Amino acid sequence: MRQSGGPSSTAVVPVELSAIVVAAPVQAPIAAYLQGMLQPFIAVPSFGRERMPAATGPGERAPVPVPVPVSVPERDLAGLGPLAPYAASAGVTDLFVNGEAGLWVDAGLGPVQEPGWRRAEAEVRALAVRLIALGGRHIDEASPCVDVRLADGIRVHAVLPPVSSTGTLLSIRLPRPDRPRLAALAAGGLCGSGTAGLALTGRLRAAVQGRENLLVTGAAGSGKTTLLAALLGEAPPGERIVVIEDVAELRIDHPHVVALESRQPNLEGAGGVGLDALLREALRMRPDRLVLGECRGGELRELLAALNTGHDGGAGTLHANSLGDVPARLEALGALAGMSQAAVARQAVSAIGLVLHLERRGGERRLAQLGRFELDARGLLVAVPGAVPVAVPVGFDP
Repeated sequence: MRQSGGPSSTAVVPVELSAIVVAAPVQAPIAAYLQGMLQPFIAVPSFGRERMPAATGPGERAPVPVPVPVSVPERDLAGLGPLAPYAASAGVTDLFVNGEAGLWVDAGLGPVQEPGWRRAEAEVRALAVRLIALGGRHIDEASPCVDVRLADGIRVHAVLPPVSSTGTLLSIRLPRPDRPRLAALAAGGLCGSGTAGLALTGRLRAAVQGRENLLVTGAAGSGKTTLLAALLGEAPPGERIVVIEDVAELRIDHPHVVALESRQPNLEGAGGVGLDALLREALRMRPDRLVLGECRGGELRELLAALNTGHDGGAGTLHANSLGDVPARLEALGALAGMSQAAVARQAVSAIGLVLHLERRGGERRLAQLGRFELDARGLLVAVPGAVPVAVPVGFDP
């Protein structure tokens, strides 16, 4: 609106929005903003849309709006671009792009090459740069190896030439669309079958309820993260779970989970936040259960120290080929933190109550061994396989 005439004039002349002249680069945003100001504001709750029934007659109040649940998509795959159709297939856990050589898809039976995928090296590189940018980082010859997390927990690792001699490499890990539950994993055969499978599932549930500190071990892709998430989902709802991860992957079906994620330093080497620092911060957050998504370096010292100072019910994962190899892996990681073998051995025996080792054979994941740590006659750390009670607990429902 504008006034016409001199200062004494009071005539008001309406002005159409189309008559407002603004610079071309900002014309559309300003016009949209002004149009929005003329529209009524309607608040819509985050859990879905509402039906807004009208009043049935004059002077009557409209009925209370009824919330309508909306469906939640299984995965947010929009950012994957040309890889999205392959990622959307049922059961797909990993995608691998090896430069111009092609695309491999793992749906549980190992990587299988997709014959319909054809991309030039320049296209694969452009895709890698875009995916890494979506994760908030930058990849180029100065930083040719980058790992990021996209929407919905999708993990992307990229490597550029000349570090990769076979072209641009992409390794994409897709999380489960659901939040795993222990009963569902047991029904799928993770703990075996029959009475022994029921007993093993009962032992796992008892370990969580009894607040034993757990260490889940296995090779890459054996299901460590999935099992850990399912076990934490068995924790009582009144407990506060604090999770520390290098790249956030754990999807825990529990009402009170807070997550911390490490941050890589920038190009100047500043701004990095490591797992060891996050572990120290997590101790100030009053966790009922302290969880380290994957132990891979000097943060082992902080984890063992925390689990040895009254923080029971904690958990973590570790890469290892077998249950017998776990002590050597812990000693190697402890050495990175300046710990002696004796220090690692004594703290591990006191801190870890149960070791769960997973294996993947023929595309199937299974809980192969349960064990505990002990000191041998020389004071060295050893992992001893533990017996699982055969009797099924009374009232147990897997």
